[in-house]
Amino acid sequence: MKHLYPFYSKVRPEQRKDMMQQEPWLIWLTGLSGSGKSTLAVGLEHYLFQKGYKVYLLDGDNMRSGLNSDLGFTRQDRKENVRRVSEVAKLMLDAGLVVIGAFISPYEVERALVRETVGSDRYTEVYINCPLQVCEQRDVKGLYDKAQRGLIPAFTGVSAPYEVPAAPDVIVKTAEESVEDSLRKLIEVVEPLLVKQQQVKHKPDVRGMGITGAAS
Repeated sequence: MKHLYPFYSKVRPEQRKDMMQQEPWLIWLTGLSGSGKSTLAVGLEHYLFQKGYKVYLLDGDNMRSGLNSDLGFTRQDRKENVRRVSEVAKLMLDAGLVVIGAFISPYEVERALVRETVGSDRYTEVYINCPLQVCEQRDVKGLYDKAQRGLIPAFTGVSAPYEVPAAPDVIVKTAEESVEDSLRKLIEVVEPLLVKQQQVKHKPDVRGMGITGAAS
């Protein structure tokens, strides 16, 4: 709009990085409901926080309970849901934070929008690869049962499609790996991105972090 005049902060991105002592980054977890996105996102946030990173988790259900509570699950509403989240994530990255996003985000065009909004140079896409049959068996929220009975329309994997990421940065196979192994794989990819001046050489210890039970 021609009557809008965005202001530009006098605080430069490099100054924020120096103060935060980290690289701002968005780690975007995508996959079916029940694939393990939230479980791994919570575990990753906890690990990074304990290591001293300034990190925050944006989760699909949480966002739809507040900022995006006015949106449904039509194709247009799904797109708007992801658009809003990507803009929130961009602001948080500009503030110097590390952001984890856990969203089904079923369409390739939506995930491309996120990457474009925040910048491909500070974005990592993680595909939580779990067969639909396994997600249905887990059904930790009882959503697949409701969707199959027609109580939830346009449910991804049942009555709405999920487009498998064409070229994700990381693939985690939660039906074949333990939660701890999947989390360790994520950490080994993500942590070096956050502090570029040093490589993480230790093997991440995720024991005793309280991550148990079926993935969600």
